[in-house]
Amino acid sequence: MSLNERIQSDYFVAYKAKDSLRLGVLRHIKTAATNLSVELKREINDDEMLDILQKQAKQRLDSIEQFRAGGREDLALKEEAELVVLKEYLPEMLEGDELEKAVLEAISKIGAENLRDMGKVMASLMEDYKGRLDGKAVSALVREKLA
Repeated sequence: MSLNERIQSDYFVAYKAKDSLRLGVLRHIKTAATNLSVELKREINDDEMLDILQKQAKQRLDSIEQFRAGGREDLALKEEAELVVLKEYLPEMLEGDELEKAVLEAISKIGAENLRDMGKVMASLMEDYKGRLDGKAVSALVREKLA
């Protein structure tokens, strides 16, 4: 089952169960997918759906940060709940030892020696582990290893 079909199926389940939180999140995803599909004038594939999910998750993270800075804990909690639903559709993120191993492999594969090669390493990592990396964490780790 494709990611798009899974989201469509879960949307109907949430609708029938009257799960307003999940329904709202899935509705946002479906709307973004429809908009992209219209823009591209074709059906979107799983990679494009993954990009949509990542953008939605990043928006939630930014909103949580802003709401907490503004003292709106109630809205931050709502965004966190929506983020939990979004994470069900995202692949498992690389963290800790796995992330460090991936960075070291990319550095050796490219033959990177200093910070000037950071862009090549980052591009390689982002391509190899699409959707499974946090850009900020990877950037910091690559910078640390190449310094």
